[in-house]
Amino acid sequence: MQDSNPLKRLAADANVILSAIAGKAALRVFLEEDIEIVTTQYNIEEVREYIGVIAEKYALSEEVLESQLRLLPLKEYPRIFYKDFIQRATKKLSGRDSDDIELLALSMKLEVPVWSNDRDFTDLGIEVYTTAKLLKILNV
Repeated sequence: MQDSNPLKRLAADANVILSAIAGKAALRVFLEEDIEIVTTQYNIEEVREYIGVIAEKYALSEEVLESQLRLLPLKEYPRIFYKDFIQRATKKLSGRDSDDIELLALSMKLEVPVWSNDRDFTDLGIEVYTTAKLLKILNV
């Protein structure tokens, strides 16, 4: 990746983390060495809630998925780190999925784009990338 690429850090939503641990396309973005991928403890808990569903859907064991999650190059932030942005994120996401508040707050705090395949992040005045868009930009 060239230095001119602004994608040095991305705030990953639960849906892309789940895709990555299932070995789907999102994993290719996680394997890009020049990008730091961050998320919230809340999103990690959300991923763990859905591991059973993903295991069943793709005929994988929950243990394997849990191991994959632990192996992802992912920096996890506690709520205390971005709590000063929770109120602003809540306002921005008014009428949308409240599960997205934590990630938006982290994105705002770190001033980094959100990586999600969720439409709830559109038109919020922040940069959002889908997995498909990232794969195209990164050419992976």
